[in-house]
Amino acid sequence: MFFLVRTRYAPSPSGTLHVGGARTALFSYLFAKHYGGQFVLRVEDTDQTRLVSGSEEALMRSLAALGILWDEGPDVGGPFGPYRQSERLSQHQQYAAQLLEEGKAYRCYCTPDELEATRKARKAEGLPPRYMGTCRNLSSDDPIHGSGKPYVLRLKVPLSGVTVVDDLIRGQVTFENKILDDFVIVKTNGVPTYNFAVVIDDWAMRITHVIRAEEHLSNTPKQMLVYEALGFSLPKFAHIPMVLAPDHTKLSKRHGATAVEEYLEQGILPQALVNYLMLLGWSAPDGREFMTVKEAEELFTLDRVQHTAAVYDQKKLEWMNAQYLKQLPLAVVTDAVKPFVEQMGVSGGQGPSLESGVALVRERAHTLMDLAQGMRFLWQRPVQYDAKGVAKHFSHPEVATRLQALATTLGGLPGDKWEHDALAATFDTLASQLDIKRAELIHPCRLALTGQTVGPGLFELVAVLGQPETVTRLLNVVAMLKNEGHDIPTF
Repeated sequence: MFFLVRTRYAPSPSGTLHVGGARTALFSYLFAKHYGGQFVLRVEDTDQTRLVSGSEEALMRSLAALGILWDEGPDVGGPFGPYRQSERLSQHQQYAAQLLEEGKAYRCYCTPDELEATRKARKAEGLPPRYMGTCRNLSSDDPIHGSGKPYVLRLKVPLSGVTVVDDLIRGQVTFENKILDDFVIVKTNGVPTYNFAVVIDDWAMRITHVIRAEEHLSNTPKQMLVYEALGFSLPKFAHIPMVLAPDHTKLSKRHGATAVEEYLEQGILPQALVNYLMLLGWSAPDGREFMTVKEAEELFTLDRVQHTAAVYDQKKLEWMNAQYLKQLPLAVVTDAVKPFVEQMGVSGGQGPSLESGVALVRERAHTLMDLAQGMRFLWQRPVQYDAKGVAKHFSHPEVATRLQALATTLGGLPGDKWEHDALAATFDTLASQLDIKRAELIHPCRLALTGQTVGPGLFELVAVLGQPETVTRLLNVVAMLKNEGHDIPTF
């Protein structure tokens, strides 16, 4: 075993980074950093049929956005490269030839049709499908070797005994060798299989701890047999539990977004998403819920990883995101929401500043998209008004007169009085003069200014919206209310 802790994340560039993969990468990263080690990114791209153009770059963007930064990888290099599996083919072939020479692997000439016939026959007998070792004992001078017939290389698996995976999370897991059969390590095209290449790459890159999803547990005994055949010392293995949907089925697109980029595009902050992923199957020793990646590096150990599947909860993620929107520095949230506001096409440099809008609205937002939509009224005058609000707050025969009086009063306020406390006092004074409750001014005013019946505190809202715009919007509604025969447009 190598001295320095080194972990890796080795995705296939066949799509986007999903939450399950992101969590695996995060746990692997945190483990390495907790022990002062290194985290390696390796791209497993040998299956050319599954490659998706641009996927490698998208995977890297997603990892970097979450703060999962690699010490070595395809883009930054390192002492144990190359870091794309397809660029390591010569090394794989070298070790395959070694196993063949040592009699630990053999050429198998069985055709796909022959293998399928065997599989069906065993199934008909109620037996599990497995390779029966047809070519295992071919002599070196058998004529078939020179026939030009395509072949694969298979590892000679012990016919008896067990392989025991000493898992850092699950403890010892035992597999009978007889059920593993002589699995393929090199395909007919000379390309290594996953279970062969991953062993060589992990060894060559000095990986000390392989932390991955539990779906790989069944591959581990096969890989351990490859380690043994090559004379390599084993790394430590840890298989983290699955992430399930709320209905306890496998998390998929039907449950909503599953890719990191989708979450970010929907307005989930990367700080909130990575924090949520930390808690999917792991808990801090002190029970805290909120932490940065740097803070988690100090706390993360595998003994805090649960043994059972973690259940993904979209509402919990959005709740956590809302807390981050409230707590992050105003400038950070403002920068984050800017692209979402620009997408709406409503802010043309006129009206309130974006930062003042964020300060006004962020307490009520769950996502950056919510936040942007919640600020729309600051730069876009309402063209429709909430139907229930109109029926409730614009139906009184005196409402136009009251809003007219409010517009006149607010329009006459000195500039230094355009702040929360002075505005509240102004509403109180006018309500007293009109002999009505303050709420009878507040609710129609909010509806006139925003088109909505709910939103930020009215006096904070008016202060941010500004004096000219507030007065203009009030007078627009007064004009509509006085225009008999024309209904106010509603939604």
